Amino acid sequence: MDWTTLDHRYMAEALRQAKLGLFSTDPNPRVGCVLVKGDQILASGWHRRAGEGHAEVNALAEAGDRARGATVYVTLEPCSHQGKTGPCAEALVDAGVAEVVIAMQDPNPQVAGRGIALLERAGIVVRSGLMKAQAAALNPGFVCRMEKQRPFVRIKLAMSLDGRTAMHSGESKWITGAAAREDVQRLRARSSVILTGSGTVEYDNPALTVRLDSALYPDNHVRQPKRAVLDWQNRLTGNEQIFQATADVLYFSTLNGGHQSFGDHVEVIRHGSGRGPLDWVLKALAERECNELLVESGAALAGAFIAQQCWDELVVYMAPKLMGSRARPLLELPLDSMNQSHGLKLTDIRQLGDDLRLTYIPS
Repeated sequence: MDWTTLDHRYMAEALRQAKLGLFSTDPNPRVGCVLVKGDQILASGWHRRAGEGHAEVNALAEAGDRARGATVYVTLEPCSHQGKTGPCAEALVDAGVAEVVIAMQDPNPQVAGRGIALLERAGIVVRSGLMKAQAAALNPGFVCRMEKQRPFVRIKLAMSLDGRTAMHSGESKWITGAAAREDVQRLRARSSVILTGSGTVEYDNPALTVRLDSALYPDNHVRQPKRAVLDWQNRLTGNEQIFQATADVLYFSTLNGGHQSFGDHVEVIRHGSGRGPLDWVLKALAERECNELLVESGAALAGAFIAQQCWDELVVYMAPKLMGSRARPLLELPLDSMNQSHGLKLTDIRQLGDDLRLTYIPS
């Protein structure tokens, strides 16, 4: 399909609107919408929080009667089903818009195409596929959960130039500088859940909460993601800091061990016996509508995600330091030959203060 410069301009604005919900829309997708008439933007909207108005409804409310005969640019196929809010496709029909331009169809196979069909039955011209890749990149977790029934798995690691994460004693604060640590907070804020292992909880006693100045992100409504802990050996007591904060915690343990006392905000998820497989954990997270999973753990658990090929993106913060051969490695990944090595594809590199952030996907 031939797209004009104006088509790209208006969809780019819709994508910019969608990005405003980067930290707030979970478990819903980030969606933006722009209404145009006569080469002028009439109104724009974005989905702010689950349970509140969708992007199309917010844009229509701003446009009012001017929406009749307008062209709508929206980053995701308008919904056609009744959820916590009404169907957006029906709202567009009722508003009398003339045309709807969609970046990507709904990835949910049970509803994909239904919104488009509803619009077309009403005589509205529908075009789709404009800047599809950019729209999908805004919602990797939602797309992954719809298509693969698991969250998008992002592993975060910090290391020295020689690939070390902590001194032999375990000392690790701070490998990276303030700019890199601030960037990690943004990764946390966009995530549905942050996952770690019992070893990290025992040694570092982290809270794994988002620490961003909300005043600097007024449009993103910074929220606290869930936290998840894997404790297959029932080593934790329930008194650790991660269990004390107000954000919900998912505690994965075994059926036949542990009598930990937790607060009401902790959900205990037992596996039958022994160490649960990671794909079982990911399935349990998807059932709880977790879109993006951020793994912040030690070398063993991070290595297990790599070894079991249960990952989608690896974010490595590299500091200009040499920590020496006795320091701890980036991953526990016992390999014996080059043909066992894991190939990676570098998709992004940028400097944060004195540190580098390297982003990889499986090759």
